[in-house]
Amino acid sequence: MTNKRLIVFLDSGDTLVDESSQEFDERGIVTRAELRPGAAEALLALHREGFTVCMVVDGEAESFRNVYTAHGLYDVPDAWVISELVGKQKPDKTMFLTAFEKLGLTPEDRSRVVMVGNNLKKDVAGANRMGLKSVWMDWSPRYFHTYEEADWVPDYTVSSPSELLPLMLTLEEKL
Repeated sequence: MTNKRLIVFLDSGDTLVDESSQEFDERGIVTRAELRPGAAEALLALHREGFTVCMVVDGEAESFRNVYTAHGLYDVPDAWVISELVGKQKPDKTMFLTAFEKLGLTPEDRSRVVMVGNNLKKDVAGANRMGLKSVWMDWSPRYFHTYEEADWVPDYTVSSPSELLPLMLTLEEKL
């Protein structure tokens, strides 16, 4: 395995996890949830192929720990940036800057970072505003499907986690 130059930021809900399957405790913490088909394989494949992966997610740290630990995936990403701990949510640039800091990246690295997420307003716009490549995971009926703002237009669109590795390998070749 050789380390890739491309850095992958990943959202969780309705990107890798099917939000419709979430179960909550009395505090509103997710206690369990199903992964989308192919999500575990995609995350493991990105890791195995040498991509640096950072989860850039909105929600509570305990929820992510519960879900990803149950699926044996919590330690697969190289880093986690969780809105509860950062004090901001995407598309706020603080989420992305925190990911850069955790990974030791500089502003010059922006051209080799891609953000994958299901939400045009949060994931895609946040990435576009930071000068990152944006990938929209377009499948969920729960979120926007029209580009209401110019910066909501993704660079790439996929509909399944199984499409992530081939796209990331293609983007790696272009670097």
